[in-house]
Amino acid sequence: MGSGRNVAVFGAYGHTGRFVVAELRERGYIPLLLGRDQDKLLALAQAQPGREARQASVDDPASLDRALNGAAAVINCAGPFASTAAPLVEAALRAGIPYVDVAAEIEANVDTFAHFAGRARAAGTVVVPAMAFYGGLGDLLVTTAMGDWTAADEARIAYGLSSWHPTAGTLASGAVSGQRRGGRRVRYTGGRLEYHDDALPTLEWPFPAPLGPQSVIGEFTMADVVTVPSHLAVPEVRTYMTAKAAADLSAPDAAAPAAVDDRGRSAQTFVVDVLVRSGGTERRVAATGQDIYAISAPLAVEAVDRILTGRTRTTGVASAGAVFDAPDFLRALSAHLSLHVPHDARG
Repeated sequence: MGSGRNVAVFGAYGHTGRFVVAELRERGYIPLLLGRDQDKLLALAQAQPGREARQASVDDPASLDRALNGAAAVINCAGPFASTAAPLVEAALRAGIPYVDVAAEIEANVDTFAHFAGRARAAGTVVVPAMAFYGGLGDLLVTTAMGDWTAADEARIAYGLSSWHPTAGTLASGAVSGQRRGGRRVRYTGGRLEYHDDALPTLEWPFPAPLGPQSVIGEFTMADVVTVPSHLAVPEVRTYMTAKAAADLSAPDAAAPAAVDDRGRSAQTFVVDVLVRSGGTERRVAATGQDIYAISAPLAVEAVDRILTGRTRTTGVASAGAVFDAPDFLRALSAHLSLHVPHDARG
């Protein structure tokens, strides 16, 4: 077990990794800069004097052990997570420290639950996959919307993105997921993941103001289909994406995010609108903010802070909504997120 303020960030020089490093520093933690590329690590360390850089490779367990020496926790920001998650979880278990990642890859998150649940629980530690905009935030919102319900018929998570300038990491992870699926699509229905070749429907989603109704792609499936059913009895979990953002993602000339403020955030804004239904009763909650990559940093760092300070509800592999008090967690992010609960959904 490491010193209480040292938090290792694997992929520290990546787009999301830099946000995580900055957030850790703001919260009084000492980021340990980890990654596979020695040159990029050294460049980052030179730009942040006093920060320790440790090169490590996922195919070299000894290098990971050295990199995690003295760390109290590790945040994995390096995709594709199909390659990095398992080796980093293994290393965290050997070190006896909690693991958090920002994986949006559905299959990689499924693997983490499937392969490490028993071992992490036996070790008395916490492994939280998908602690990011996709997977983590949606799960926290669904859990909050559920309130005192122990089950629901369905959960719908609609993503209203003003645009989507994907990072190189997003594109690489998407390519790996596509290969693992053999080019097929995936959805969560009837209480299980289902792979299919059906065309995706287009429909209109009534986002709250100021966004308003938008054309969305139905069954644009994201990591919420892993995180939500991992702890909530909801047999139908569907996610939707604004058609414009989906087109941006698949554009052959898609440009990376461009910073517009001193935090490095892009101009992209988002609304995540969640609806859960049980019988004829619906509950709804939404969150708005700026930059889907930047928001992953306070999500991941708040998770680590709560784990290290004992504010958790379980051990083992667990999603955000299972391991944390979801409404309290979201309130803690008020500097980064605005929550909207319709009057008739306050219940």
